[in-house]
Amino acid sequence: MTLPTAVPADTSPISAWESGDDLDPVWRSIVVESRARANDIHLPISFAFAERLCDAYPEADSLVVRVAILLHDTGWARVDESRILSEGFSGDWRQADVRYEHERHGCMIAREVLPPLGYDPAFIARVTDIIDGHDTRPDSRSLEDSLVRDADRLWRFTPAGIALASGWFRLTPAEYCRRLRSEIIPELLTEAAVQMADAELSRSESLLKTGQLS
Repeated sequence: MTLPTAVPADTSPISAWESGDDLDPVWRSIVVESRARANDIHLPISFAFAERLCDAYPEADSLVVRVAILLHDTGWARVDESRILSEGFSGDWRQADVRYEHERHGCMIAREVLPPLGYDPAFIARVTDIIDGHDTRPDSRSLEDSLVRDADRLWRFTPAGIALASGWFRLTPAEYCRRLRSEIIPELLTEAAVQMADAELSRSESLLKTGQLS
């Protein structure tokens, strides 16, 4: 059962979302890490969805959510690039060793970049608790964890996410869209995320002509 929200979810195109600049120092600290596995596309789009989810669930600690989603996949930059696609997107990909590795490295990066920016150990621990296991741990441990997990999935429903991920999984865009509907939407933890995913996917399917090109 998904977590309901009393606040109407914003399901307009995510490309219209405008984020603030308060976390610009964190963004600037991970420029190198953003070049791995298309993080420079994945992270900003997921970040925008995370901010929307925080609006839908105002009881969440939005700073924890926003910093965690910003940093969650930076660890891919320290994984052998040849293994990312060969192991991370085939077979039992959710439990692939490289997925555990990128989570561990992501926690290390958070502990490296956040202290010089003034974040205290207790805050950093809350962020790394979410990064550690965001792909591999089956359960969410907090509302903030759930929002990060959903934001991490929601980017896949955009044209950019479909274009990249369908290639990683060696599927056509139409095949990947069907996977999104049958496998990923049921994994979402919040009602707001389900609404955003359905609206974004419908727009993407129309734009990409998946009905005609399937």
